[in-house]
Amino acid sequence: MTTPPPRPATRPARAEFSSGPCAKRPGWTPGVLDTALLGRSHRSKPGKARLKAAIDLTREVLQVPDSHLIGIVPASDTGAVEMAMWSMLGPRPVQVLAFESFSKDWATDAVKQLKLADCEVLDAPYGRLPDLSRVRADADLVFAWNGTTSGVRVPSADFVAADRTGLTLCDATSACFAQRLDWSKLDVATFSWQKVLGGEAAHGVLILGPRAVERLESYTPPWPLPKIFRLTKGGKLNAEIFEGSTINTPSMLCVEDYLDALRWAAGLGGLDALIARAEANLAAVAAWAARTPWVEFLAEDPATRSNTSVCLKVVDPRVTALAPAAQADLAQRIAALLETEGVAFDIGGYRDAPPGLRIWCGATVETSDVEALLPWLDWAFASAAGELRLAAA
Repeated sequence: MTTPPPRPATRPARAEFSSGPCAKRPGWTPGVLDTALLGRSHRSKPGKARLKAAIDLTREVLQVPDSHLIGIVPASDTGAVEMAMWSMLGPRPVQVLAFESFSKDWATDAVKQLKLADCEVLDAPYGRLPDLSRVRADADLVFAWNGTTSGVRVPSADFVAADRTGLTLCDATSACFAQRLDWSKLDVATFSWQKVLGGEAAHGVLILGPRAVERLESYTPPWPLPKIFRLTKGGKLNAEIFEGSTINTPSMLCVEDYLDALRWAAGLGGLDALIARAEANLAAVAAWAARTPWVEFLAEDPATRSNTSVCLKVVDPRVTALAPAAQADLAQRIAALLETEGVAFDIGGYRDAPPGLRIWCGATVETSDVEALLPWLDWAFASAAGELRLAAA
């Protein structure tokens, strides 16, 4: 019988490496919610003031230009993306970049639900980006800046034409607060604060540039729009949504939690500091992966590696020779061993992705915890390989 390897001596201080909801900010306690506006209407003057404060701090930390509007909308990032697609797509040809689970969902919406007549899906397997040279300036474009389930991100917005006539609709939920977005190239951007800032879920943020507002006020979709998708009144943008009003009732506890995360981010030094933290976490994983023969990044091109949802694949030849179900079993065993030990929760690869691991490395995660986790990955791999009785390399 193979002797299990010794457990590493050091454990992460926090074992939360989930890709959503993500780790709370360092030092967070439930006490930060004591100032939440409870038992009051979100439409009251104080309620609107809290929501407007969240919008204003979002603008400050994300460095969103004044040309763009920011609103809090229902149903997390998914709701914000769906709201934009169902409200704006139709008058022009559409392209969708589909290279991981959620961007493939947006392609499904465009083709099978909205049934857009002129829609081209530019797809790529997990680990790669589609051919960005095929993006058309005259078509509306739907894309994810960072593939949460593949660990692949666009390295920049250079593929988007500055003189485009189509709109860009960007799902930026695992990129906001960790990667620098080019707002001049984004007509619509969406995110949920349960990602990089570790807030509580259920709320989305919708950011609209002037070209998106023009589309909303000049185009009426041919399909019915449910109440939670309606961004206009009488043919004009419902500006109240971007001043602290909401379409339906938000959780003021969640809003207070988001405000706390934004204040923490601003106190660190804002966007630059948040990006630096995520990049340091990615660098720690990259240094380990470079010296570890059994693992590689799922992202094939280093320039496209995510610094938030870091996805890894097992490349040990003993494992790659196995059937896909056995490879998935090994990855699940690794994740389960780490959870049992209390050193890493929820780091299994996404259910639709190739078998592997996914480690959240966003700004609320401490680099010291990432560094403490890495020897445990080696331990868990060796232990899982022993459980499966893989032959020695």
